[in-house]
Amino acid sequence: MNSSLFKYSSSAALSVARKSKFQRSTLPVLQTRHASTMNNHNVPKLSDPSLLKLDVNFVNGEWVKAKSGKTFDVYDPTNSKVIGTAPDMDSADTELAIAAAATAFKSFKTWTGRERSKVLRKWYDLMVENQEDIATLITWENGKPLADARGEAAYAANFFEWFSEEAPRIYGDTIPASVPGNRVVTFKEPVGVCGLITPWNFPAAMITRKVGPALAAGCTVVCKAPSETPFTSLALAELAQRAGVPKGVVNVITAATNTPAVGKTICTSPTIKKVSFTGSTGVGKTLMSQSSSTLKKLSFELGGNSPFIVFDDADLTSAVAGAITSKFRSSGQTCVCANRIYVQAGIYDAFTSAFVDAVAKFQLGSGFEKGVTHGPVINAKAVAKVDEHVQDAISKGAKLLAGGQKLPELGANFYAPTILGGMNAEMKLANEETFGPVAGLFKFETEEEVIKLANASDVGLAGYFYSQDIQRVARVAEAMEVGMIGVNTGLISDPAAPFGGMKESGFGREGSKYGVGEYMVTKMVTYGGNSGPIKA
Repeated sequence: MNSSLFKYSSSAALSVARKSKFQRSTLPVLQTRHASTMNNHNVPKLSDPSLLKLDVNFVNGEWVKAKSGKTFDVYDPTNSKVIGTAPDMDSADTELAIAAAATAFKSFKTWTGRERSKVLRKWYDLMVENQEDIATLITWENGKPLADARGEAAYAANFFEWFSEEAPRIYGDTIPASVPGNRVVTFKEPVGVCGLITPWNFPAAMITRKVGPALAAGCTVVCKAPSETPFTSLALAELAQRAGVPKGVVNVITAATNTPAVGKTICTSPTIKKVSFTGSTGVGKTLMSQSSSTLKKLSFELGGNSPFIVFDDADLTSAVAGAITSKFRSSGQTCVCANRIYVQAGIYDAFTSAFVDAVAKFQLGSGFEKGVTHGPVINAKAVAKVDEHVQDAISKGAKLLAGGQKLPELGANFYAPTILGGMNAEMKLANEETFGPVAGLFKFETEEEVIKLANASDVGLAGYFYSQDIQRVARVAEAMEVGMIGVNTGLISDPAAPFGGMKESGFGREGSKYGVGEYMVTKMVTYGGNSGPIKA
């Protein structure tokens, strides 16, 4: 993926780090600039209005309502106004979608890899053609700036391109047998109907990262879209239909009050053979427990608490830019964003000064406004958690260096991008995923010390560090207990790279050549009776 896709304009405008020693005692608390046109929150019209699907879900190739007729409201996080309504599907609706996927699987699994490749490629082409409308939907229901949403739309489409190229290249093996006369071969086969449960923070990319490999492998899917951001998912379903995806192969359903029941139905259904989930560790444990009743294949990408380490020998300007990208992309609402920023003592003051200067350049407001770099967090619950972490840190001795307050004048879901200095391991931010625009800076002295701090977590999704010492790079990369590491970069997402964690951050990998394997099973065939002379 192009590394510029998710960079904010403020990252490019970073000032050169000041060489003078940073004096925390005299630094004023900085405020971010607010967009002056906040009250003019006008959503651009879609070029193709038919991509906005209200009150319907996509099941068995048709647009259907919930059998109960129930719907739920979807809110614009920028101004808390209702965008529209979506069906509140229940267990019975979910069973119909599962049945449709099961019927479709009987024929879809017989398609050649090349045939599946062509459909995925067409779906990719349609996403590219409709990128601006997809980005508009993302910004509208998620709140991220439009430039950021355009980057996500392109990134999401790239998964279909990637897996369209993987579909024809799924190979088995020929294995030398230890028994004379036997021949052993393996085949890769689709696991079957898959249940996909996706989050709201990347409403397009989290769909395509799961659906792409599933279809490449020959599986059919029932995708439970997030209640906060369902319309992006449904727009992708419309494009699937246009791309020629057969009916029943892709089913997209929504739920709000019925979400627990829908999730349980997916996990306990004997028809569904695999579940892929992206979300919190707590919910992941519940889904794993429910899935145990049928021993499904699982891939879970769960919570993170990513350490971001800056060593004394780091390039300061690059480290600040990387920390800005990693920490504040999507207002800190990514599973791989930096949550704990560890800075070695020799560079701590200079880094902090440059980091505060960079954050002061942010501009908050509606994602549709020109010049806005950061939008709201998703809802009031997210605001409350962010503020709880900030207040807890301050009460335990952290120094507020920027932000630190709600911004009700912009909207109920806005929180100022915040920097806290003097952090320690006793604070909530050090032990819990904040999932918001708060950067906590921890000072450390030695490499050994920071490795212990970085690994002192039950989760291990991503980690980052900056150093120009090649031997240190090798040591630290091997020592960090995370599934993904960014060395001298704050951006690691790429369709070509395996995405996933260790410890309580889950298991399995998405994207890359490994991603398609999560949707396949290996079948072994032994052919006997092949010894003896060849008959004339």
